[in-house]
Amino acid sequence: MSHMRFHVPHAHLSAPFGHTPFGQLAETFARFFGTPRFLIGQTAIVAIWIAANAASVATYDPYPFILLNLAFSLQAAYAAPLILLAQTRQADRDKALSEADALHREELAKTNLDLLRLDTDVTDQIADLTRRIEQLTQEIHTKARRDGRRQGCFHY
Repeated sequence: MSHMRFHVPHAHLSAPFGHTPFGQLAETFARFFGTPRFLIGQTAIVAIWIAANAASVATYDPYPFILLNLAFSLQAAYAAPLILLAQTRQADRDKALSEADALHREELAKTNLDLLRLDTDVTDQIADLTRRIEQLTQEIHTKARRDGRRQGCFHY
């Protein structure tokens, strides 16, 4: 995985709440709060709660559902900081990985420039060799003509 070498210095950001069991649990909760499964489940529980209390099946939380409001307040008191912390840490991770990607692009650009220089050098060498071969070919041709005239032959 050498292509990920620029991300290694930022690996410590992979666990936004830390590597402790509490941090991992907090991360799990923060990720769960915005899922459709959580929203559907919470909606179902609230609907059952209101239906049971409105139908007088249960009288532990009569209208205006003060206990339900307390539960929502308690949930919000814990959920909001966890979600904000997760967003902040995600922004930190995104920034670090963006910087790592920028470093990687810079190294690629430098490598491409080096390859271009090498290609140019090889092209120049080939051009020099081609000129040298052409020069040697003409010298051989001239010498062969001279030798042929001396012997009375005209070979080209």
